[in-house]
Amino acid sequence: MTAVIELSESRKALLGASGNAVVLGGPGSGKTTIALLKADQEIRAGILKSGQKILFLSFARATIARVAQHAGKLLSAKDFSCLEVNTYHGFTWNLLRSHGYLMREGRRITLLPPPEAAAKLSAIKSEGDRLSEKRRLFVEDGLLHFDLFAETAAALLARSNALSQIISDAYPFIILDEFQDTNQDEWALIQSLGQRSKILALADAEQRIYEFRGADPRRIGEFISVFSPQTFDFGSENHRSSGTDIADFGNDLLTGANKGKAYTHVAVDGYRFYRGLNQLYPLKTAVIKSLKRLIKDGGDGWSLAVLVPTKQLMLQVSDYLGVATDGLPVLPHDVALDTEAPSLAAVLIASLLEGGTSSGIIAQRLINNLCVHIRGRKGSKLPNQVELDLVGALDGFLASGDIKGPKKKKLITAAHALAEKRFGTELFGDPWVDWLSMRDLLDASGIDVLQQVASDAKYLRLLHKGAALRSRLSELWRSTGSYFGAESAVRDALVQEHFSASLKDWKGIHVMTIHKSKGKEFSEVVIYEGSHQGKILRGNASDRERGQALLALRVGVTRAMRRATILTPANDPCSFL
Repeated sequence: MTAVIELSESRKALLGASGNAVVLGGPGSGKTTIALLKADQEIRAGILKSGQKILFLSFARATIARVAQHAGKLLSAKDFSCLEVNTYHGFTWNLLRSHGYLMREGRRITLLPPPEAAAKLSAIKSEGDRLSEKRRLFVEDGLLHFDLFAETAAALLARSNALSQIISDAYPFIILDEFQDTNQDEWALIQSLGQRSKILALADAEQRIYEFRGADPRRIGEFISVFSPQTFDFGSENHRSSGTDIADFGNDLLTGANKGKAYTHVAVDGYRFYRGLNQLYPLKTAVIKSLKRLIKDGGDGWSLAVLVPTKQLMLQVSDYLGVATDGLPVLPHDVALDTEAPSLAAVLIASLLEGGTSSGIIAQRLINNLCVHIRGRKGSKLPNQVELDLVGALDGFLASGDIKGPKKKKLITAAHALAEKRFGTELFGDPWVDWLSMRDLLDASGIDVLQQVASDAKYLRLLHKGAALRSRLSELWRSTGSYFGAESAVRDALVQEHFSASLKDWKGIHVMTIHKSKGKEFSEVVIYEGSHQGKILRGNASDRERGQALLALRVGVTRAMRRATILTPANDPCSFL
């Protein structure tokens, strides 16, 4: 049975709405809960025919996992089976995987995973040229980049009226979470879906922190103009951090009313530097204080997020929390890393496990995968010219067998020596032991780019991908007595993990960028900005960048359910505070 929840008159009105609707509300206002109750009411009213489902779309896997968990508590098992919760990427890939051949005259399409995409686009600097190359890869090679999912799916539905009808028949009612963050391509897709399906959009204009990927402040107005929905505004309500003034701080932040004002559940601390201690010492002490509060409150279900403005600062924080120094203990934690470097390192190590019929073949595959790793390990950040020159030389060597320069020749010699060792290495059939032996070969090579692969591979543990890879490699060994096929198996495992919406346990300490925290919630949040690097607001920021930084800070603070702490340099505090 549906959970019994006391509803306001406006929420009852939403449940009674018959057409398209848009729900506006700030962090913790209960948009997701009322949307799920609306879905349950539609299901129980019998609007679904056999095989039809209500579709709930959001952006992040962490968000849909939380939504699915929440829905499981609100809806009966029977009603829950009529609800499909997915990411925009997951939904569009399912559509394109089944019907994308229609866009290529019957030829199949293949997913281009982000790590490999980064490698293929590594030499292209212009955003326009990168987009053109993504489109060329799809048209000519059938390789579909993630950034083209929505664009291609929208074009597919626009081209095929019959397919559009089929999709709407499958999903007569669609709920769109985080609607304010949709880009132009996603908006085009939504308009196609909304021609026949009823749409419920959930939005908060003040959480629009993805303008860099095409989110538009006019999007909510465009939805109202196109779909003529009933509008429901729950902006002043707060259920996530009820009983605290966290949401008040977040709202005051937007107008500057927070300055000079005291809050019970939000602390703004100006930290100082201590001679002889790491500059992150004040952060770690603040995290320990939060831990003591959470443990004192009792229970083991607490969660604590350490949020920072940049990826570089995130890694520095993770490294410092992970060691015992400055008289402070190790603080075990998870870190929200980018996947490119560890994933490409995993593919290279898998190719070593797979081996070959000769050391020469192993060396050739090693050098080829090393080129891909160098090109793509930085993700959207392009390789520098030295790295590009090295890759060009290695590509030339693979083609001609010739390479110039003492350092490059030393690398080739080391690669062949490593391949010889691998060819003579006996494997044991224990994926973890064998994996470590391959990683150790790279680490012992004495060559920085090979040692970088070993270093990047260590982050797989933090990405929680180690267990999945171990399982896949164990299957290979059991079936063949070798790791033949390991390289492609690891690639497939990483792709499947990208679409996985498995429930993540958010207990404990989590380190991530402020942007990554969107859609999540934690018992407490500690936000830290650096003194020179890793500022919340850069000194030369434009008005647009200033607005985005302010919205991002509000999102970070309002992830907290009980308390938020913001650490800013005492000698150069953030101008928002």
